[in-house]
Amino acid sequence: MTPLTYIRASDRADALARVGTDGRFLGGGTNLVDLLRQNVEQASALVDISRLDGAIREIEGGGLLIDASVKNAALAAHPIVRSRYPVLARALLAGASAQIRNMATVGGNILQRTRCMYFYDADGARCNKRQPGAGCDALDGFNRYHAILGASDQCVATHPSDMCVALAMLDAVVHLSGPAGERQVPLMDFHVLPGDMPQIETVLKPGELITGIELPPPSDAIANSEYRKVRDRSSYAFALISVAGGLSLANGQVTQIRIALGGVAAKPWRASRAEHALLGRAPTPDAFLAAIREELVDAQPLSGNAFKIGLVERTTVAVLTALAGANA
Repeated sequence: MTPLTYIRASDRADALARVGTDGRFLGGGTNLVDLLRQNVEQASALVDISRLDGAIREIEGGGLLIDASVKNAALAAHPIVRSRYPVLARALLAGASAQIRNMATVGGNILQRTRCMYFYDADGARCNKRQPGAGCDALDGFNRYHAILGASDQCVATHPSDMCVALAMLDAVVHLSGPAGERQVPLMDFHVLPGDMPQIETVLKPGELITGIELPPPSDAIANSEYRKVRDRSSYAFALISVAGGLSLANGQVTQIRIALGGVAAKPWRASRAEHALLGRAPTPDAFLAAIREELVDAQPLSGNAFKIGLVERTTVAVLTALAGANA
């Protein structure tokens, strides 16, 4: 691990003033510190923002504003989140372990690196994300966990966050502050696909800090929502695939539909094609299957993960069928 300077910020303005061009903000550190220890990440300074006040508060119009320093465990346990945004609470509880949820922050969860085992292997594996132009050993290697949508020949890693899949389904908005002032970015636009520059994972600018996440006012589809994660073991494992779904019905037809997928791409994947295909349709398993197959028409599986297509289909149908039954 390369020597670095540690700075404890007294408030947000102090943190922004002291981070510099090569510094990094330190929240819970559950991803960043690991990468620094393994010399995968480098930083000249760490600006500790973990002790800044964090709050969860209702805002005008009925939405919710969550400070970036709020811990994942606290967010999952919050009464408003559990009652009005059940998909978010369930996604948070599906992530990592209880110990990590007690340390990890909302902002840090959003910023955790899109990664795979080859990304971590700084001494023995080729990785374009870690070293642009080096190549990608996952393409012809162990790729069971890798992307089937939105990938490129430069990178096929998947975004690991459970929370972000739920936030994508909810149309959450990321609040940012930096040298140029404050701005807001929809969560679905915050992460980017790898293309020719897999080392760039977000639209975050140098010196910018995530200050909060805004959730929209609850709707019927948000209230009737579910998160289902499929993984190789029941705890402390990334998703093979996951589905965040929300559904409302009227007169035997789908009136609101929200679907986001995890474990399939370098960012949370909003299933817009499937949503469009289901609006106004009867909520049958056949309709759900046809819609998700339309979403997956461009899927490009690798040698070890073709099973993900069928797994996404079955899990999405199961989630939406359960939600339709609850809304009947």
